[in-house]
This record gives sequence, C-alpha cells and structure tokens, in this order.
Amino acid sequence: MYFLGVLSLLVYPSLISSFPPLRIGESNMKQVWLLVLVMLYQVFPSEGIYNTVNIGVLISFNSTVGRVAKVAIEAAVDDINSNVTILNGTKLNISILDTKLSTGFLGIIDSLRLIKSDTVAIIGPQYSVMAHVISHIANEMQVPLLSFAATDPTLTSLQFPYFIRTTQSDLCQMSAVAEIVDHFQWRDVIAVYVDDDHGRNGVAALGDKLAEKRGKISHKSPFRPNNFSLEDISSALYKIALMESRVIVLHIYPSFGLEVLHVARTLGMMGSGYVWIATDWLSTVLDSDPSLSTTQAVNDIQGVITLRMYTPDSEIKRKFSSRWNKLSRRNDSHKGPLGLNIFGLYAYDTVWVLASALDEFFKSGATVSFSNDSNLNTSRGDTLQMDTMGLFVDGDILRRKILDVNRSGLTGQMEFSADGNLVNPSYEIINVIGTGIRRIGYWSETSGLHTGEASNHSNSSEGLYGIIWPGQTTQTPRGWVFASNGRHLRIGVPLRISNPEIVSRIEGTTDMFSGYCIDVFTAALNLLPYAVPYKYIPFGDGKTNPLNAKLLNEITVGEFDVVVGDITITTGRTKIVDFTQPYIESGLVVVAPIRKMKSSAWAFLRPFTPMMWFVTGMFFLVVGAVVWVLERRLNDDFRGPARRQFATIIWFSFSTLFFSHREKTVSTLGRLVLIIWLFVVLILNSSYIASLTSILTVEQLSSSVKGIESLATSNDRIGFLSGSFAENYLTQELNIHRSRLVPLNSASEYEMALKDGPANGGVTAIIDERAYMELFLATRCDYGIVGQEFTKMGWGFAFPRDSPLAIDMSTAILKLSENGDLQRIHDKWLSRSACSSEGAKQGIDRLELKSFWGLFLLSGIACFISLLCYVSRMAYRFSRHSNNDNLEGSSRSTRLRSFLTFVNEREEEDDNNISKRKRSEKGSSRRVAHKDGFDCSCVKVDIANDD
Repeated sequence: MYFLGVLSLLVYPSLISSFPPLRIGESNMKQVWLLVLVMLYQVFPSEGIYNTVNIGVLISFNSTVGRVAKVAIEAAVDDINSNVTILNGTKLNISILDTKLSTGFLGIIDSLRLIKSDTVAIIGPQYSVMAHVISHIANEMQVPLLSFAATDPTLTSLQFPYFIRTTQSDLCQMSAVAEIVDHFQWRDVIAVYVDDDHGRNGVAALGDKLAEKRGKISHKSPFRPNNFSLEDISSALYKIALMESRVIVLHIYPSFGLEVLHVARTLGMMGSGYVWIATDWLSTVLDSDPSLSTTQAVNDIQGVITLRMYTPDSEIKRKFSSRWNKLSRRNDSHKGPLGLNIFGLYAYDTVWVLASALDEFFKSGATVSFSNDSNLNTSRGDTLQMDTMGLFVDGDILRRKILDVNRSGLTGQMEFSADGNLVNPSYEIINVIGTGIRRIGYWSETSGLHTGEASNHSNSSEGLYGIIWPGQTTQTPRGWVFASNGRHLRIGVPLRISNPEIVSRIEGTTDMFSGYCIDVFTAALNLLPYAVPYKYIPFGDGKTNPLNAKLLNEITVGEFDVVVGDITITTGRTKIVDFTQPYIESGLVVVAPIRKMKSSAWAFLRPFTPMMWFVTGMFFLVVGAVVWVLERRLNDDFRGPARRQFATIIWFSFSTLFFSHREKTVSTLGRLVLIIWLFVVLILNSSYIASLTSILTVEQLSSSVKGIESLATSNDRIGFLSGSFAENYLTQELNIHRSRLVPLNSASEYEMALKDGPANGGVTAIIDERAYMELFLATRCDYGIVGQEFTKMGWGFAFPRDSPLAIDMSTAILKLSENGDLQRIHDKWLSRSACSSEGAKQGIDRLELKSFWGLFLLSGIACFISLLCYVSRMAYRFSRHSNNDNLEGSSRSTRLRSFLTFVNEREEEDDNNISKRKRSEKGSSRRVAHKDGFDCSCVKVDIANDD
C-alpha cells in the first residue's frame, strides 16, 4: 500500500537520517525516489492485489480418483496463473498433501498444517468420512472447504456451512438407481456397501428414494472400511446368494470394488437372473484404467449397470481431453497409463470456481487477513501450538462468493442452488458389454429416465435402451427367486368347520388340504415358471371358525408367507397385506325362508298394490269429472238431466281404459286433458299386462323379507358366519346394532336358526357371501336368496406387503381364467344341484305407486291448468254478462247463483262461429252430392233454419 509506505517514512525519520549523505544531482534524486517507490510497492502491494494466495489440497495419491485429480488440479493452477484476465496478477500457491488412504486422524493433521500456513481455502478432502471431520475445523477457522469427490448427501447441511460440494451428491445418484429399479418393476434390492459415512448415508438415501417408489432394501451387507479380506467378501456374498432378491446395488470404493465382483463371479452370482447395479465408482475405474478391457477383470463385470455423472460435450472439454495424455505422462508417468475420469473434470473446474470467487473477493475490497482465535488461545497446554493458527477474517465473504459463482467449465454449468448443491444434476446409465461400455440412457432430476442426451430432444423418449444382462441375456430378470436356504413357503390355511367344499383338511393328515381354494392355488403355482417349495400350516382349533383378521395378522408378524382360503378382499385388509387377483366374486346376500305363491281367483289383482289400484281408480273419476266440466257448455253429449250426466261421467271415465269412449270432445282444454290421460292409460295397460303375464307363466316365490333394506330397518335378529367380515360390515356400514346379530358356525346351524325364527330364539334371515349360500341352498329348497347382492367383493390369496410372488400369482390366476381351468375348478366343487337351479328365489315385484307417480302428476297438472284456464275464461265472460244485466249492485250470493247459472247454460255461438259452421256444413253437403252423383249447385241448404 502506498499510503502505508509514506506513513512509515514519516514515523521513522531516523531511518532516513542514518544513511550517509549523498551528493547527487537533481536528476539522480528522482531516480532514487523512483527506486524507493518500487521497493515499497514490492513490500506493500496496492489494495486488493497480492502476489500469491495459499490454497491447500487434500487428496490420496495412491487412489484412482486422487491420481487423476492431482494432475487435473496442477493443470488448472497452471492455466489460471498464466491467464491475465483473472485475479489481476495474483498467483495461486497450491500445497498438495497426500492423505494416503487415511480417512481420519492423519487427515486432521494435514488440514491443521494447511491452516497454519494462512490458507484461504482447501480443495478436498477426497473422502466423505474425512470431510465430516475437517468440516468442523473449517467452520471454526472460517476456511471454505471445496470437495470434488465427497458425495455423502449429509455433508450439505446447516451443520457444515463452509463445506461446498463441487460435484453431484449421492442423493441424486440414488434417485437414479431407484428410477432404474422402478422402471423394471423390481421391489426389493440388496445393498452392498462400505460401513462408513459415505456408504451408510448413501444407502440411507437409496432406501428413502426406493420407498417413494414402493420399493425397499430387503437386506444390507456392510463391509469394514479398509480392513476386510476375500473371506469376508465370500461370506457376505454367500449369504446374499441364499436370499430371494437378485437385484444388488454395489456402493463401494473403486479400490476394491472389482474384488467384490470377482468373488461374485466365482460364486456364480454373475449369471442369468442376477442384476448388478454399481454406482459411479465402476465408471470411474473404467475411465481411469484404459488397459482394464484387455485383462481378465473385464469378465467379472459383464452385464453390470453403472452410472456416470453426465457432462455435456463442449469445445473446452475436447481441448482439455486432447491435452490429457501429455499432462498425465508428465505428472504421473511412473504409475502407468492414466485415463481422464469424471472426478478429474470436476477437480479442474473446482480450482476455476475458487479462482473466480477469489477474483470477485478482491474486487469487492475484501482482504486476506488472519487473526488469532480466542478459543484456541484459551486451550490448555501449548504443545500443539494451536495459537499459531489464524482465523480467516473475511472467510465468510469468500464462501458467499464461491456460492455465487456461475460459469461454464469442463463439466458444464457450474452453478450452486440455494441448498449448496450443483444445479441440474444428471447421470449417464451405462451397460458393460464385452470389452467396452454402452450408454443405454440418461437420468435427470427433472425428466427421470430418458434415452436422449437432452430430455426435450426430438429423439428422446422415456425409459432405457435394451440391456445385455449378466449371463449374456436380453430378457429382463425377474429380480427375485425363491430363497435357496432350504426354507419352504409357509402357507397358512384356516381350519373351518363349515363348507368343506371350500377348504378342509384331509382326514387322517395334519398338513394336507383339499377344496376349491386349494385346487385354485395349486393350479396357479403350476403355471409359474419356477418351482415353489411349500408346506401347509393349519390355523385354528378345528372347533370354531378362526377369525380371518387374526389369520392375516400372522403374515404381518412373519409366521406365514401366504394365506390360502376363503379370504375376502376388503379395504382394511389391503392396508396390511397384498392380495392377488380375485379368483371368485362373492358379495353378501340375504337368505330367508320362502314360500310358493299359489294361483287364485284374484290373481289378476297382483300386478298392482292396493294403493296403486286406489289412486288409479280415483284418477279415472277425476279426469272424467274434469272433462265433463270443460265440455258441458259446448257438447250436448255432456248435457241433460243430473242422473244422465253422472252416468256419462262414470262411463266416459272408465271407457278410456279401453280407448272405447263414444263421447266426442270439442273444447281445446278438454282434448288436452284427454290426450295426456290416454297416454297415462297406455303406460298403465302395458305395465299391467307385462306383470300379469309374469305372474301367470313363471313360478313365484315370496318371503316376508324383501332384501337388505327391509331387513336393516326392522328389529329382527340376523345370522352371519362367525369370523367373517360380515359382522363389521353390518355394524359399521349399515348401522345395525350388534345385539341383533347372531354368530353361526355351520350350515346346520343356519338351517336350525331359520327354522326356529326370531320368535323361538332363531333368526329372520342369514347374511353371508354368495359362494357359501349357493352351497347352502343346493339341498335346501325351503330357503332362498331375497333381494339383490349388496356388495361386490372377491376372494384372493394374501401375501406380505410388496411380495413379488403376489404379482406372479395374479398373472397365473388370469391365465387360469383365460384357458377355462378356473371355471372347471369352480364347477367341480361349487356346482349347483337341481334344487338351487330352478330359478332365482325372488319375491314378487308388485308394481307400486312410486313407479308411476310422475305420470299421475303430469295428468293432475294438466287437469288443474285446464280447470284454471276454464274458470278464468268463465269469470271474464260472466263479468261482461253481469255488466249488461246491471248486476253490479246485487249481493254476493245473488252473483254466485247468477255465475253458476251462467256456467250451466249452453254456450251461444257468435256470428263468426255460425259462418264457419255454415261453410263447413255446406262443404260437407257438396261432398255428399258429388259422391251420390248429384250436381251440388242444385242443392240448397237452409242454414238459417238449422237451429
């Protein structure tokens, strides 16, 4: 700083006076002052400009990632120091420390050594375990920690604000793995991992992502970090080989990942049926070691799926790749050929991100200065010399500048989200085939799996390209097999004391069963493409029917692997177990005593209920009366003595039933009422004839119980099968009080309870599933199903949640249905006898008033409106008549009598009506004359005397 240089000369004048006097000219004095200023500039640089800034690097030189990262970081430092457009002349001074394969104590020592040397930022560490430890130091000393290889998702949290991940998080990688598993409809996976922060937290993220897809990790096989042998690997993989799942996710370090796959191949676990998904460690090994394809190790990874962080092609990436061979030979020639892997690209970009942030840091006026940490000064003892470490004063400013960086690098756009992770994570999905690899698709956070390089590309589509699986097969593995550890499939079967046709234990045996359910289950198993060892385990005491709820609970606690029997699929049960496709429909029905309806002399009255007969008769009279009112002033057919008029009303009303009324209607309102009524009569006639035909030609059965509606509203006792779901359904859904329900155990108890009836301690009806009731009614013709089936359910086989066997069994049941075997098994065990096949035992469905109230309402409205119009017209004409007759001062009774008299009189036709009638009759006469051969011009009709 120039100001500090001048200030030092003013404060320390003795320094100047101590120099011997010089006798120089004025021109020489200018040169001296120029030399002094140059020296001061070198000692005190101008504000915001430093000669160098110290950057620390922590990597493992002996690791695959570390070897590549070291070369990439040194290349990045050289490029930055030679670039005049960044840092304004300030150089990066890089101190690279080898952490070897240590993940703990030595890493702490190395980080402390770097911080003591006034380091403004640390690139690394390489391992997530070390990053957890050093992040605490970085927080205390406010030194940003930029890691290009620590992918543990828990590092990006509020606990470690100074940890900045410059690569993709394992949370994104595990999302991609979960998408692959879900794409192929696998549900269970086995996780093989290193038991440290990197492995545990990565597998935990995988479990969370699988749970979102209704998948799970069925088994975890951890390895001790850096301290396990081939025997440990063999022991772990041998246990995995005995398990059901065949989808294995290998989340491990590159240093010994190939050893695990080699042991797996020797155990026969790289053959057909297996699925190996390796995280990005395998693609890192393949990219870093070009000679791997020429070794025997390539045989150990055939068919494996691996992931690689996606980096788009760009010009700067191609230029750097072309330089790589020269860079790697110069810096790592003694180790053999070294390929450029994805972590090398991120390491190079990390140095540039830090340089860009430092550039903005200096431009903002921040300074590189350190102060003593009071917490370190107060620590007991000074053997560690902790007080020599300085706190980076403006470290938080630099941290924010790093998170604000937005630049294009070798890996694409380097930009951080609000949570400190890189934006737009994306992965390539790679299949190892032969001596090379094949890209089968991509995964991105926004679009999931797709085949195009960009999810919105025209050639892009969802899913993946075809895969060559282990065993050199293109058929997608099922993902699981039956465990080969000698354990049979444990099948729980209910010991019921009723309906042996459904399921029953064979006499003299303990674990052999027969019946409809058993035959269906066995037939479905035979259709599976693999063998299923199993054994039946009875459930129940054989004296009472076991509760299905308790039987299904045995699956949840692991006692049974499957339950076979008459298990109804309900909403509540699907929450605890998985059911197969229903193999039979069986809803609830009502069974009650029935009697035959014998024919009688009054059978013709059965189609209509008494109320229907009454309302129909009343409407006949009402319509006749309304037409009489509307017609009597104009129509002579409706005039005459009172007795004649009454007879006319009765005759006209009921003659409309047969459309044989002889009286003509001349008024418009009368015709309107009559036409609507004739339509009603047409519907009534058709319905009556159809119902009467059914009564006289089909045998009818009747019961006091009409169905579930009438049974639910009554107070009668109801029987149900003990242990079935019917009890909860009747109480919870139909609100039937539990005291009305009587549990019964067998068909004989059903029959006895129905015979006794509610008066003798029995029941009015039985509610049970149709399959049971069809067997019950097969030999009992005194009872029948009344009403309609009021639930739509079915029976299925129950499995544990997310069991893959449930899916295969459902497919097998559908095949049984398609080829007709399911129906043949049904006919074998549940075929009806002659008694139950006579016909559905339903009560007579008599036609009630509620079925026709709309028609009666229509006719009534027509009558009412017509009468209203008629009365209004008569009142209007009477008012004109009363004005002519001077009745305005008369009393109300006088006016009412006058009105009734006026209405009773025959309506006089006006001149217009007379003229119309004359023309009409004249035209009629002419037509008659022409018909009889006379000239109508010679016919004269005296119209004037017609009245």
